[in-house]
Amino acid sequence: MSYFDAASSAPLHPVARQALQASLDEGWADPARLYREGRRARLLLDAAREAAAEAIGCRPDELVFTTSGTRAVHTGIAGALAGRHRVGRHLIVSAVEHSSVLHSAEVHRNQGGTVSEVPVLRTGAVSPGTYADALRPDTALACLQSANHEVGTEQPVAAVAEACRAAGVPLLVDAAQSLAWGQVEGGWSLLTGSAHKWGGPSGVGLLVVRKGVRYAPQGPADERESGRAPGFENIPGIVAAAASLRAVRAEAAVESARLRELTDRIRARVPELVPDVEVVGDPVRRLPHLLTFSCLYVDGETLLHELDREGFSVSSGSSCTSSTLTPSHVLRAMGVLSEGNVRVSLPLGTPAEDVDRFLDVLPGTVAAVREKLGAPASAPAVTVQDDSLVVDALGKRCPIPVIELAKVITDVPVGGTVRVLSDDEAARLDIPAWCEMRNQEYVGEEPTEGGTAYVVRRKAP
Repeated sequence: MSYFDAASSAPLHPVARQALQASLDEGWADPARLYREGRRARLLLDAAREAAAEAIGCRPDELVFTTSGTRAVHTGIAGALAGRHRVGRHLIVSAVEHSSVLHSAEVHRNQGGTVSEVPVLRTGAVSPGTYADALRPDTALACLQSANHEVGTEQPVAAVAEACRAAGVPLLVDAAQSLAWGQVEGGWSLLTGSAHKWGGPSGVGLLVVRKGVRYAPQGPADERESGRAPGFENIPGIVAAAASLRAVRAEAAVESARLRELTDRIRARVPELVPDVEVVGDPVRRLPHLLTFSCLYVDGETLLHELDREGFSVSSGSSCTSSTLTPSHVLRAMGVLSEGNVRVSLPLGTPAEDVDRFLDVLPGTVAAVREKLGAPASAPAVTVQDDSLVVDALGKRCPIPVIELAKVITDVPVGGTVRVLSDDEAARLDIPAWCEMRNQEYVGEEPTEGGTAYVVRRKAP
């Protein structure tokens, strides 16, 4: 089985496993106690904090360990907003932040705060100028991920941090996806991370708050972790997290170059091997191990199941793989094709042979899924109105509305239109994307009974 979903959770690094086993015997006692076992646990905790701080580029007393990366984000945002409440209650996030950031923003909004969501370019990156324009006198906190978790695009953190510094606004960076590859550059104020993203154990996150940043811990007071992360420290997990971060950093330079070569190979070969594919994300400013592509006329959930049967574990941002039947907020913000989306994120040590086999298997797998979806039991429900067609795809999920559009576009004359009726949110992304890929004109959308009419005008072939 080839595991290609390191962006969700990386396999436990051998160093993490060794450190975890060793610290289970040595680090079980309360590090706040003064007897021998407590002092031994405190030494392990302090050493782990120093190692993690060195890897991140901060002071040990600026870093606390939390129970997860999500908890670190929630804690960091809440504390920073509370610490600067006299300045105002305005929060800035990018449109492609991790759900933990967006959920915190929603809570803030529900509690009477204001939130500005900065849009992104088609590559998934924010424009530093656009982000700077969102800063206001009442801005209490700004948030920007270091690299996107779905498409791998690196964000211009240093430039945004400089704009925030000039405005006197702290910047919180979610660095969960990038910490394995190096320190986050720029003058950020707060930073969060998650150990299981870099090969450490699950259940360990970290939060860094720079000295001088106004910060007010929320919730009941606790004497542990500077009052910022309540509860008994998971010392074995923390020790393993710090040890694995140091270990992956030691391998980062070599593995980054090697994995980038493999993902570059996939980026180049997939459009050659599979027709009607859009590779998304920045082709250059991206994480070395992660890439995403979307396939027209493909059900994302079926494609993932078929790849799993072939021995490949991948992820997807397609709406078809979600219980909400809505596309990934990242793909939606980028305005790219969402159907048939595949995210490949290679763990450290991935053999080149696994990538070659993936490229061998993918074309036939996509073709089989397309064949299954391209031959529905019943023909599309089409209504002819002079030089236009109406395709009723209400109640049909991605990618059926696009498939039915593709089947009938040549049935109207050049200049004629096809109106696709759909109640699937993914159609709002996928029909315009299809038009761009097929050189057809997307006219726009209109409300209709039971859904939305997406209007496409046929252009000359």
